Amino acid sequence: MRLGVWGEKMNSAQIERFIDECVDMGLVDFDHADIYGNYTAEGEFGEVMKRRPDLKTKIRHTTKCGIKLISENRPDNKVHSYDTSAKHIRWSVENSLKELDIEQIYLLLIHRPDVLMDPAEVAEEFTKLNQEGKVANFGVSNFNVSQFNLLNAYYPLVNNQIEISPLHVDAFDDGALDQCLIHNCVPTAWSPLGGGTLFAAKKTEREEAVYKVLSELATKYEVTEDMIALAWLNNHPSGIIPVLGTTKVDRVKSALKAKDLMLSRQDWYMVLEASKGHPVA
Repeated sequence: MRLGVWGEKMNSAQIERFIDECVDMGLVDFDHADIYGNYTAEGEFGEVMKRRPDLKTKIRHTTKCGIKLISENRPDNKVHSYDTSAKHIRWSVENSLKELDIEQIYLLLIHRPDVLMDPAEVAEEFTKLNQEGKVANFGVSNFNVSQFNLLNAYYPLVNNQIEISPLHVDAFDDGALDQCLIHNCVPTAWSPLGGGTLFAAKKTEREEAVYKVLSELATKYEVTEDMIALAWLNNHPSGIIPVLGTTKVDRVKSALKAKDLMLSRQDWYMVLEASKGHPVA
């Protein structure tokens, strides 16, 4: 999302270098959505894929569909809305395949809940796209427990991508992570560092309290605060995988090291207590 116009405005050579450096570290999953960059990010990534067909056997693509933004790149969109009709899902998949210059999407997510979603219609289209080899796996993003259960009853979902961070802890209480454990569904966390606000110069009182604990634990474990925050997610038994928004390779390297960092249970709860602002037991 942040490689292009919604972020660092990288040129094609810079995007290619970033991809190569990630792949060299063994990180092969790249997270897209049709709307990123005002409907331009997939195409910019795809330009690299056209020049570097060798990458097509090395990396896996997640992308999302279902949100309709008002955009000069989508003149038919007259209102911000959602569309999970079979027609729109198919069009989105085929367009993403073309933009990314690939033959198969590894994981397709419905980007946001659609009040008008017909689960039987979605499931039928998922089945067709899978049988045609265009999409390997399916999931959702930002679905609550009820919404996930509804679609999962019609088609097995493998992922729910939701906001989870030391500043956004709802998933620990609202059943979303319990559900992932029940269904053997992998949770991925967007904005795992609180959108960067944890490390901003100016913080709210709550952000200061959380950062203070992260800093104390960073000293104890001899790592950085961001590594503590990511390890805190990784340590949950549901196997939360952080979706990194950074374009800085050094931060990617730091995040990868956090994968093997185990916090004690008391230290883990120190972070949760700071986030909630009261004892949790």
